[in-house]
Amino acid sequence: MELLTVETFKEKIFDYTTNETWNFKGDKNVMIDFYADWCAPCKMIAPTFEELAKDFAGKIDIYKIDTEAEQELSQIFNIRSIPSVLFIPKEGSPRMAVGALPKEGYLEAIKDIFSLEL
Repeated sequence: MELLTVETFKEKIFDYTTNETWNFKGDKNVMIDFYADWCAPCKMIAPTFEELAKDFAGKIDIYKIDTEAEQELSQIFNIRSIPSVLFIPKEGSPRMAVGALPKEGYLEAIKDIFSLEL
């Protein structure tokens, strides 16, 4: 899992400074975990994201964004509660899930949003 900054987000996901309309740059489905080091639920789901990154290697890119360090990205996505997870399908619009979910909840979202067989 890679930690995204404003610059790497604009390079790999979407450059919101040059595009007003969503234009995903990636070639794989993406999940982005918005978290903070002080957030207990964020720490609780971190191992789940590590498992998902291994389970879906080559099919889903999983990133993390530190909401404290990357406040601009937090504002752009209107992050008010963490953890928040942004699901970005290769085709279509991104969708946000707020709150910590069990692994099964993320698997269900992966199946529904990314149309992947589990």
